[in-house]
Formats: sequence, C-alpha cells, structure tokens
Amino acid sequence: MARAGLTPERLTLAGAELADEAGFDQVTLSALARQFDVKVASLYAHLKNSQELKTRIALFALAELADLVAAAVAGRAGKDALVAFANAYRDYARAHPGRYDAARLRLDPATAAASAGVRHARMTRAILRGYDLAEPDQTHAVRMLGSVFHGYVSLEAAGGFSHTAVDSEESWAWTLESLDAMLRHHNRDRGRTPSGPPTPEPTG
Repeated sequence: MARAGLTPERLTLAGAELADEAGFDQVTLSALARQFDVKVASLYAHLKNSQELKTRIALFALAELADLVAAAVAGRAGKDALVAFANAYRDYARAHPGRYDAARLRLDPATAAASAGVRHARMTRAILRGYDLAEPDQTHAVRMLGSVFHGYVSLEAAGGFSHTAVDSEESWAWTLESLDAMLRHHNRDRGRTPSGPPTPEPTG
C-alpha cells in the first residue's frame, strides 16, 4: 500500500535535493527511505528501483535547467546569447551540483528523445545559427561548446583552479571571449564569406 503523502514527484524532488547535498551517486531508495523515515518497501509503490529514481531526477534536472537557460537567452543573440547560455549552465552547476551531475546521466534512446535534452540541443544550435555555421561545422561547434562548458565547471567544482593566483572568473570570461572570437572568425579563416561559397584564391 502506498504511504500517504508520498508520490513519485515528491520522491523525485527529495532525491534531487539529496543529490545536491550528498552527491548524485549517493541517491538510492534506501537513502530516500531513511530521509522519510519509512521502510524501503514503502517506496516500491511509487518507484521500481533506484535506477528509476535516478532517471526521474535526471529528467527533472534537464527540464529545470532548460527552463533556466531559455529564460537567460531570451531576446539575446550572438555573443550576448553565448555568454548568457554558458553562465546559466555554470550557475546551475554551482547551485545544484548533484542535479547537474544527474543531467549528465546516460538515458536510453527513447527516454532521451522525449526528454528536455532535445531542448538543450535546439537552444545550442539556435545560438550557433547566429554565427552562420553550416554543417558539419555546426555539429562540431555543438560538441565543442558542450565539452568546454562541462569541462570547465567540472574542473572548477573539483578545485582544479584553486592553485594559482589568477581568478577563475577571469579565466571564464577569457574562455567565453575566445569562443566567441573563434566562432565569429571561423568562416573567414577558412576562406568563406559568412553566407556564401569559399572565396576564390587570388591569381597572378
């Protein structure tokens, strides 16, 4: 019998909060049962197992982060959109480290296709369209931005930037400036006009 007051949604939120406090890898049905002072068996009326709980937290985090990113980039374009996008991810990772880790959980194809992860990909491509990148360069850029943002916030969270006098904020701003410059000059550096074919090499 389901315990009064417990629902999948309430358990998911509690699991997300536990992830932020103790780490996503520490989220289990047993840990959640202790938090609610119930037996683990009481939770099986709402969740199949710990994997379902983790998947629900991942979907919750993806949706929550997508809403924050969408609000941050609304009405912005170019560098302003890129910076707002990146800052939204970094701020979320700092405020909700466990949820951020949950958002990186590998989902099965059907679950991933129905998740807010699709919104994240679309928003990334919308920003990159402002840099006039054609395929396959746009896909390369999507992967590059994801790698840079995730790598930076992960290293920062692990204390990887605490051993030098240069402030992490300064390096973050430098990184975003560099990404914007590279994306803006990509077509020119490859001998292409922003919306046309490769520029012919001079002859004679």
